[in-house]
Amino acid sequence: MILRGTEDRGDGPGIAHLTARPGAAVVGEHFHPFMVEKFTVLSGRLDARIAGRTLSLGPGQSATAEAGVAHDWWNASKTEEAHVLVEVRQAGGAAHIDPNRFELLIGMLFGLANDGRVDRKGRPYPLQAAVIAKEFADVVVFTRPPPAVQRIAIGILAPLGRWLGYQAIIPAYCKPHAHVTPAAYVLAAAGLT
Repeated sequence: MILRGTEDRGDGPGIAHLTARPGAAVVGEHFHPFMVEKFTVLSGRLDARIAGRTLSLGPGQSATAEAGVAHDWWNASKTEEAHVLVEVRQAGGAAHIDPNRFELLIGMLFGLANDGRVDRKGRPYPLQAAVIAKEFADVVVFTRPPPAVQRIAIGILAPLGRWLGYQAIIPAYCKPHAHVTPAAYVLAAAGLT
């Protein structure tokens, strides 16, 4: 759930409340060329790898991935959800980058997951992933496979995916949805009370 986004960001970071189900993972190790991502665990546990260092974060603990730093995170629990605040802001010197593109990407990924159009770990299927990776290369870059292999794979799979009807941006996923009042403790943790 987006807590502070396109409509009300101002000069602050974009903030989302993410529920990571048991076994859930982010889309794979990646970095953001022009953005800084911070995640804070509200409940449950979140494992993360940032610049090759593995962390296990519990309630109240945070980790930050600076722009250009490879990171990955997942919920290793088999039984417990992890509730996480994710904050994203432009890196210094990145005023030329539209910070709302990250929200657009997150809207796509959340929308696909909510519609069951992802694998059991919550990752888009390969053709969908290739179309998204091509569109959002300014927002997210994956570390695997190697860059040369990615260029070739995306160069082949993205056009094929588009031809088969996959979209990088599905408008229904990327517009404000019904407003839901977040739990008071989530707003307080985000500093939005």
